[in-house]
Amino acid sequence: QVQLVESGGGLVQAGESLRLSCAASGRAFSDYNMGWFRQSPGKEREFVAAITRTGSLHYADSVEGRFTISRDNAKKTVSLQMNSLKIDDTAVYYCARTRRTAYYVPRSYLTDQSSYDTWGQGTQVTVFS
Repeated sequence: QVQLVESGGGLVQAGESLRLSCAASGRAFSDYNMGWFRQSPGKEREFVAAITRTGSLHYADSVEGRFTISRDNAKKTVSLQMNSLKIDDTAVYYCARTRRTAYYVPRSYLTDQSSYDTWGQGTQVTVFS
């Protein structure tokens, strides 16, 4: 059974950077699309970024230009580099793996959390002024 474990969360001041990592267990990591979602108190979980098995990148408008998603298939990890953090970025961040292994999936599939069947436990990111 695949497990995803996030790390790297913490408390940072607005404008600073943080790097989240997600380590996957199990086989065939490179066959799957991976994503990051986040959830703030009282809000729905929302899409942040995704990277497909072919390396295509997708971002939410709110993080475009500030966050960078990457993957290392040899190490079975996916990372989220977060720069110029804002107070609104405060949330629990979740790593997730999609159900499908197709080479091409539309953006709408990647931004929909129901497309993901494996989730990490989450890591807290708190940004203060």
